[in-house]
Amino acid sequence: MPSPSSRLPAVLWALVVLAGAGALVAELVPVGPEWLGGVGSVTVAAAYTWGLAARTGGRPWVFGGLALAIGVLTLVVDEDFLRTGAAVMTCVVAAVFAVMVTVPARSYVQAVRECAFAVVISGVGALATVGFEPVLTVKRFEYVTLGLALVGAFLVVYRLGAGLHGLGRRGLLIVVVGALLVAVSVLYAEMLRRYGSESLVDTLLDSVRWSRDNLGAFPRPIETILGIPALAYGCHMRARRRQGWWVCAFGVAGTAAVANALANPAISFEECGLSVAYGLVLGLVLGYVVTRLDLTLTGTRGRGRRVAERRAALRPEPRRSEPLL
Repeated sequence: MPSPSSRLPAVLWALVVLAGAGALVAELVPVGPEWLGGVGSVTVAAAYTWGLAARTGGRPWVFGGLALAIGVLTLVVDEDFLRTGAAVMTCVVAAVFAVMVTVPARSYVQAVRECAFAVVISGVGALATVGFEPVLTVKRFEYVTLGLALVGAFLVVYRLGAGLHGLGRRGLLIVVVGALLVAVSVLYAEMLRRYGSESLVDTLLDSVRWSRDNLGAFPRPIETILGIPALAYGCHMRARRRQGWWVCAFGVAGTAAVANALANPAISFEECGLSVAYGLVLGLVLGYVVTRLDLTLTGTRGRGRRVAERRAALRPEPRRSEPLL
């Protein structure tokens, strides 16, 4: 069992994040001075950068200190381009960190826990992102943060997954399918917006309006279709084989969608929360279908054998608060 002294850095880190999140929530209420939100954003951004560097075997004090310096400079100078840049950095770091901080899941219930944990981490990142009060174009901000988060995640996973030669046939197929889903999710929405027929666009918009009027929100598509299912399936696979990290990399599509969810000022905080929650639930259902299909095609059959397979899923990984590399 880890000694209390070994847990101290993780406890202190959690307290710093909670303090930053508390400052951001106080700004939303609003309670306290106007600068409280900016301080909360800097605190969360620096803590997440420190945590990501520590988790991926980097130099947490160097990168955490650099993020802190950038955040303080942003608040002092108070220029639009600095605040927007800091918001992009915070959003990307939160999205990647939310995936890297997950642990392998021997059962799908544990995979559900990991997805919920990642959504909470990226949700705090969303508060920190808008706390910088960026000046942005919503679609462009979403595309930039998604792209940078995917690049960052794959750079880390390239090391965790033993390079491209560690993919295998199944891993290669997963990467190809995931890349196609990202392309379809992004390009189809953009092509539909620009060149889609008016009747088709109206039909799709009617579905969105019905969901917002009757359910309070519409789930974020890329989170529902790709991000959460990939993260759930990836965490489940990581308990069995290293290629699971390549699946988890696509989970950044979901955590990035959560981290930039508050960037659109036309959508209320409550609707953003419901949209993320709906995407999480539906994505977990889809992830369960994919996981069961994989076990049916490649695993042992029968309830007793499935239980034995779960018990044998003991691929070691460091604890959540320890470096992966």
